[in-house]
Amino acid sequence: MKKFLIGDMPAPITPELEKILLEVETATVGHLRHWGFMDGEIQALGNSKRVVGTAVTLALPAQDSTLLHYTLGLLKPGHIVVIDRLGDRKHACWGGGVTQAAVTAGASAAVIDGMCTDPHEIQEHDFPIWSRGVSPITTRIYGLGGKLNMPVSCGGVAVCPGDIVICDENGVLVLSPAELDEVVQTALAKQDRGVENCRRIREGEKLGDLSGATAIVEADM
Repeated sequence: MKKFLIGDMPAPITPELEKILLEVETATVGHLRHWGFMDGEIQALGNSKRVVGTAVTLALPAQDSTLLHYTLGLLKPGHIVVIDRLGDRKHACWGGGVTQAAVTAGASAAVIDGMCTDPHEIQEHDFPIWSRGVSPITTRIYGLGGKLNMPVSCGGVAVCPGDIVICDENGVLVLSPAELDEVVQTALAKQDRGVENCRRIREGEKLGDLSGATAIVEADM
């Protein structure tokens, strides 16, 4: 039985689609639905950027990062590395050296359902990372195995290679290509309405009147 299961690398996100998706806030989509969002403990490491890209999925067991080092040589601009640590919360699979390799490859970001290390080095590279925290205990090259570009679970969300990942200060959202157009169009329309509502509030209108909350409460009086 093979220790490493390897799937095809997904095509990176196009610059045209990336430009559109960078306008979408995860919190806006959070007004519209409740699935596709990673666990809130997976947080941005010292950055508030919004980053979008195509998921390159990895499942790494325990203290082994062999497959991650292999994958770094395959990354292209527009890829976001999404790592399922298979429940490990002790070993950091991502640090300064891995960041250097990812930056050199042009990768957009990494999302880790586990720990990272070397936060200062990562921030010096200006490389966006979302993780569960920081650990001084690191993975090594043991050759235990793993999966590349197979379906994984990250932050409680099923992620397939080629899915679209949107990361910002509020969290991480995963969208399948099939649902992308509908979600994006609805979110952008809601954001436009939000801008208009803010203008009306500045001019004296009440939020409860605009949202319908006032009518609901007064109907119960």
